Parts: sequence; C-alpha cells; structure tokens
Amino acid sequence: MDYLPLFHNLKGRNVLVVGGGEIALRKVRLVQQASALITIVAKEFCADLLAMDASDKEHGCNGLHLITAAYDHSHLLALDQVALMIAATNDRELNRLAASHARAANILANVVDDPGFSTVIFPSIIDRSPIQIAISSGGDAPVLVRLLRTKLEALLPAGLSKLAALAGSFRERVKAKFDSGSDRKAFWEEVFLGPIAEQAYANNLQVAERLLQEKLDATSAFKTGEVYLVGGGPGDPDLLTFKALRLMQQADIVLYDRLVSAEVLNLVRRDATRIYVGKTAGDHPVTQENINQKLVEYARAGNRVVRLKGGDPFIFGRGGEEIETLAAEGIPFQVVPGITAASGCASYAGIPLTHRDYAQSVRFIAGHLRSGKMDLNWPELVQPNQTLVFYMGLNGMETICQQLKEHGLDSTTPTALIEKGTSDRQQVFVGDLDTLPGIVRSAGAKAPTLIIVGTVVSLHYKLAWFNNSDNKLEGVINKSNEV
Repeated sequence: MDYLPLFHNLKGRNVLVVGGGEIALRKVRLVQQASALITIVAKEFCADLLAMDASDKEHGCNGLHLITAAYDHSHLLALDQVALMIAATNDRELNRLAASHARAANILANVVDDPGFSTVIFPSIIDRSPIQIAISSGGDAPVLVRLLRTKLEALLPAGLSKLAALAGSFRERVKAKFDSGSDRKAFWEEVFLGPIAEQAYANNLQVAERLLQEKLDATSAFKTGEVYLVGGGPGDPDLLTFKALRLMQQADIVLYDRLVSAEVLNLVRRDATRIYVGKTAGDHPVTQENINQKLVEYARAGNRVVRLKGGDPFIFGRGGEEIETLAAEGIPFQVVPGITAASGCASYAGIPLTHRDYAQSVRFIAGHLRSGKMDLNWPELVQPNQTLVFYMGLNGMETICQQLKEHGLDSTTPTALIEKGTSDRQQVFVGDLDTLPGIVRSAGAKAPTLIIVGTVVSLHYKLAWFNNSDNKLEGVINKSNEV
C-alpha cells in the first residue's frame, strides 16, 4: 500500500493554498466543502475566486482570505496551526518550495500534479454524506480512477445518504437494545439489506423510520449464528462467485486454509477475526476435529462464520466432514461452491481437461491418502482417452509417474505440473512421465501444485494464454510459454 487512506476533519482549521488560478480554484472548492478556513496566496486571482471572496464578505463569512502577493515562507508562519498546505501554481519549483516549508513544519502538503513531492494526495471522491468513498491510483492512472468512480456512482443509490442519516439517529437506541456487538451487526445488516433501506432510497423517510422502530421493538437477541462453507477458488480473486464475496464481507469470523491466496483473503471484511487453520503434509497444528468444534462454538456464540477453503469445499476439501458435524449439532449452514483447482489451473494453463479428439473423461485424484500412502487403483487410471488430475501430488510425483508407466501408460505421455495456478506467479512445467520429475525438481517448484497427465497436455503449446512472456526455460513453460 503506497498511501494510507484517511478522512480528515478540517472544520474550522487553517488551510493555506498557494496559487490563484483554475487549478487552485478546484482545490479551494473541495476544501471549502469540508468547512475549512482557507487562506490563498497569489499574485493574481481568477474571476471565480474573486467572486467567491466577494460572496463570502457579503454574507459575513470569514472562511476565505485572499492575499495578493508572491508566496514566501512568512505566509505559512503567519497562520496558526495550519492543517494542510496546497501548492497549486503553474511554477513547479515554487510548488516544491512551498511543500518543503510545510514538511519542515510537519504540515501535510499536497502538490498538484506532483504526487512524488506530496505527503498527501487528493483522491477522487464519491459523496453520499455521511457516506464517502475515496479512490486513488497515487497519480499513476487518473483515467482509470475516473472510470472506476463512474461505475461506483452508478451502483450507489442517491438515497444512500438518507439511509445513513437514519441509521445514525437510531445508533444509540440499537446499542441500548443489543449488548452483543455481533447482534448489533446482524441487526443492521438486516436493516440495510431489506425493505427499510428501500423506503429510505425512495425518500419515504417517515415510513422507513416507522419500520425501523418496529423492527427494533420486535427483534430479540440473535441466539445462534450461521456457518458458510465458502470455496475460495484456486487463487485469482476474480474467480470468486458473487455469493462467496457477499458472505465474506458479512463474516464475523473467518477460518481459512493454507491454499487460500492472500488476494482472496484481502477481500474478507476488514474487522472480521481471521483464524488460520491450514495444514501441510505431516504438519496439522489444528486437527480437523478441532476445526469442526470451533465452527460449532463460534456459531453458537451468535457469529456468522466463514469457513474459507481453497478451490471447492467438496473436492478434496473435507467440507463434507465439517457440515456433518454442523448438521449433528443443529447449526445452520450454507455451502458456496468454488472453482476447483483442476478447472481453474488447467484453464489458465491452456490445457482443456476434455477434448473430443483427445480425452472423453477426466478423473480427479488425491495425490496422498489418509494413510499417507499412494494406494490407488492404478489399472483403472491408465484407461485410454482420459485425463488424470492429481491434487497434492508434488511430494509423490515420482511414484505417480512410475506407477502409471508400470501399469501400462506410455512413458512419453504428455504430463504437466502447474505451480501457483491462476496467480501472477503461475508456472507451467511440461514434459512426459519420464522427464517431468527431473524438470520439476531442477526448477525447485513448491506447493501449491497440480499434476495433469494425458494427451490434452500437448495442447498447452497452442492454447496457453495467461501471463504470456518471452521468458523460456529449458523443459519449463514459464508463465505459460512453450519451450
């Protein structure tokens, strides 16, 4: 994060603006909305600033003060407790000089069109006061920021400010009714997602207020929470379902696995409690039984609990074991499917799992079993015209390749290992049953990985599309490139 987003209270505080042209005018109008006391220093002022000053004096206000002069350090020193300095002239060196004076005095400084010399920057603002949204690219992509703002503006009802104000008027009453923070969260989420919100959006404020009071009077404490088993997909956060994202944003507590990517985890509600319960081969710091019990305990305490898993919770994710416990304990739950690693990683590597000319079936296989042994039905796995996908197979890759050859699969069968699939760190290692283990070990590939065996792998050379680059390594299709 290049900048820490903050909202500053400038009401009644001094702000110094250096510059009197159109650029300065835009900043003055923005800061004026925050009820700041604004001093502007410039050799001359544009007509709109002069008009603003005249209007200020006519109405007996003292929020705007114009000084006709060339800026020097004394203008900053003359003001008491300056909260912000804005340098908005067309003289870059003067702007930087003014900013250096501000920084030396530990005053926040904004240099227009020079973010590298600023200590604060102005974001693009969506104002639904008291709701405000700020968007910034740090000056790198202002056009992209404008497009994002347009999209967000369209998503946010104009009546959002009325709903927020209504909620504010009931805040203390809700706090008095519900001692539990989780109960208050649950209550407000029902309000914001239901008919009360719709009435506020439609400007039927009296109806909305009456309904809110009735709901508050009728609602008792939320005794039992709920558990959401959510598939986080193979890594790329864009592959999450809408429902998964919505529930992740509502969660009070999130229990997440090792295979959940940092990018996906970052989409969880900021104030949710995050608990890591991941496992690696031979290392289970939190047992499955303990995880099951935690889900029950947290839900009974009235929390909305997200059990966030990589891929799909019902494909090698032990989700079935977890909801068996929840069902036996009478805990409400939902299951949200996710894109499993086989589908996501194969697609991003340009390897169709089925193809009418190559494979008419696909098998998903666990690369290790409960016993830790690779005790698979190998004769069934070597059938013609099928694709094999091995989950968690990195450590047993040599055994997998050797057993498939011993049971009749040709040693030249195309084989691939995908490392960190769907992420910007994805690498695709391509060989055959004979060569792939050596290629992978030489490259030092690390989990998470996925092994695909079958003639469909040969299509990777033609169909790879994700993260293409010109970097080619011997025996390795790095970031989806052909050797």
